[in-house]
Amino acid sequence: MKKITLLSTLVLGLLIGLTACYEKMEFGDTLAEPKLPDQVLDYASIQMPEHMKNTFLGFSNNIFGVNNGKPIDPTLINIPGGINNNPGIINNANIGPQNPVVTNYGATLGRVLFYDPRLSINNSISCASCHKQELAFADNAQFSKGFGGKLTPRNSMAILNSGLNHNLFWDSRVHSVTQLALEPVRNHIEMGMESMEVLEKKLGNTTFYPELFAKAFGNSQVSSEKIANAMAQFVCSIISSNSKFDKGVANDFSNFTELEKMGKALFFSAKAKCAECHAGNNFSAPDNPHSNDPYGMPGIEGTAVIGLELFSKDKGKDNGNFRIPSLRNVALTGPYMHDGRFTSLDQVVEHYNSGIQPHPELDPKFIDQDGKPLKMNLNAIEKKALVAFLRTLTDERITKDTRYANPFN
Repeated sequence: MKKITLLSTLVLGLLIGLTACYEKMEFGDTLAEPKLPDQVLDYASIQMPEHMKNTFLGFSNNIFGVNNGKPIDPTLINIPGGINNNPGIINNANIGPQNPVVTNYGATLGRVLFYDPRLSINNSISCASCHKQELAFADNAQFSKGFGGKLTPRNSMAILNSGLNHNLFWDSRVHSVTQLALEPVRNHIEMGMESMEVLEKKLGNTTFYPELFAKAFGNSQVSSEKIANAMAQFVCSIISSNSKFDKGVANDFSNFTELEKMGKALFFSAKAKCAECHAGNNFSAPDNPHSNDPYGMPGIEGTAVIGLELFSKDKGKDNGNFRIPSLRNVALTGPYMHDGRFTSLDQVVEHYNSGIQPHPELDPKFIDQDGKPLKMNLNAIEKKALVAFLRTLTDERITKDTRYANPFN
């Protein structure tokens, strides 16, 4: 009888211990706490430089001359009326009205959330697992690994300058960074946190999140709305604008090599037509109706069928349409395309040069006068030059800025 009682006591003790361990695991108490400086870092003063705020790159007289031989329409250069007075445009950074004002404490909280594996159901991955700072917030895997080891169906896009875009994700399914923030968290493959109530309780039971929420929002209550807001503040603060190209804007590109200058001329030429899709101050789809980019109009969706294959297995937004990504830091963000099929910029250039496939919905820009897929017919030097120019869009500063670094390290 004593043996049975002793055994029961041991079993009961073991169950209590396992329950306590589970609760700690579920609510993240055993995981690392962030190491934040005593002085809050500055995010609120981060701004777009003037050449990104006030010009439409590729069509500005003072930067690239004429548009296919035609004079530039000055209305494509000036900021549209009313933009400067729009309270949704914060820090002159082209952040749309559905995105929050960036504050120091708000972005700090967002940074902690971005790097915290507690946001996944089993504490295994964070947003930064698929968006790595050293890779300009992209992933070098063809498909990223989710919380249970399953792979995502699409390549992880870089999230730099996300506030400039009205349509986000490869299929353009959300229209603000605030909407974007919780999509991966809830996704059944990526982070698996399908219940926001569980996440709120999980974070609220930590020793540090209540204080961070109080500093950011005035009270310590944890809510999914605040989580999304803070993460959006952090992501919107990640602005890439210090590349060799950006520095060249101020000095007529005297810092460019002859090969880079040739590549720049090709990029904006009628022969290569790169700028017809990768346009504006972010070298991406001109799709934000709230930005200073004059091509940012509601009618431009910012997606295209680029002839990767005759029949699209992944339909994207519809029938093979995928979002046109930014080319900023493109040298760091491979592999390329929605399915990560190309591992180098040389392969990407060759696709547009000679590899575009027929498709029922092929974008008209990729169809020649005979109705066939367009071929750029670039020679070896021209292809090399185009890649050289793309590399000038790399902003190394963004990969090393401590404001965007992992606070748990």
